[in-house]
Amino acid sequence: MTVTEHFKSGFVNIIGRPNVGKSTLMNALVGENMSIVTHKPQTTRHRIFGILSSDDFQIVFSDTPGFVREPAYKMHEAMNDFIAQSFEDADVMLFVSVPGELFKAEDLLIKRLQEAECPKILLINKTDLFDESQVFAQEKLMRELAPFNYVFRISALKERGFGYLLDALKEQLPVGPPYFPTDQLTDRTERFFVGEIIREKILLNYREEIPYAAEVNVDGFKDATTKTGEAIARISATIYIARETQKMILLGKEGSAIKKLGTDARIAIEKFLEKKVHLELTVKVRDNWRDDDKSLKYFGYK
Repeated sequence: MTVTEHFKSGFVNIIGRPNVGKSTLMNALVGENMSIVTHKPQTTRHRIFGILSSDDFQIVFSDTPGFVREPAYKMHEAMNDFIAQSFEDADVMLFVSVPGELFKAEDLLIKRLQEAECPKILLINKTDLFDESQVFAQEKLMRELAPFNYVFRISALKERGFGYLLDALKEQLPVGPPYFPTDQLTDRTERFFVGEIIREKILLNYREEIPYAAEVNVDGFKDATTKTGEAIARISATIYIARETQKMILLGKEGSAIKKLGTDARIAIEKFLEKKVHLELTVKVRDNWRDDDKSLKYFGYK
């Protein structure tokens, strides 16, 4: 792809509270599953780039964790730091809200949005689930709290309302060369996404505190071939849990729960890598890792 003098590029950072559809939105805009998506809040823990390139532009979408209003752990504080960083390097801010969300002018997220000097776009998401009056009320509230260059009513899950959104984003981007090779889709490695897929299956297979107390580290990732010459990825990963009692729940009776988790994760990883996968899972206790600086650094939060 030849980059012209009129080429535009920039960072479009997606922010909002937990469970408003930020990750679903980025996946839809990029056309690939860059971020894991579940019905549970705080599914996204890290900042992930999804890159959309064309002949005349490159948009680097940044999916961020949902803003935690009252952090209970240092991990939550680190997640909020990712959001703070997104205000520093944004060329455009995409603020995602849903009907019924209550905000006040003194909310930290609103204050940062008010102070941001870059263009701001409001997306009212999940509009297919609410009536017109609820959507209008949310838009009215948000317009009173912060100045927006554009407002769009969308359904990220159903990919509705995107018609003029990309045009608006391209209009706001500065002229400049691409930040990444134009055939690159993300800044993250396959290894990272494998860990996220395993964590996604933990979120879907377990209830209550277990998914939030678990973190995944991919220890080994090796491409190989079977005896018949078929490509296979041999992957080993460790699931860290915060307490011994949680480990027993994660394993399940006679290992039944971890076996199902491994099967679900392997199938999803095979689809992602488009090859056979041999997956080994180990469970370890790392006491109170969500409040331990050394652990947070090891897991990439700092």
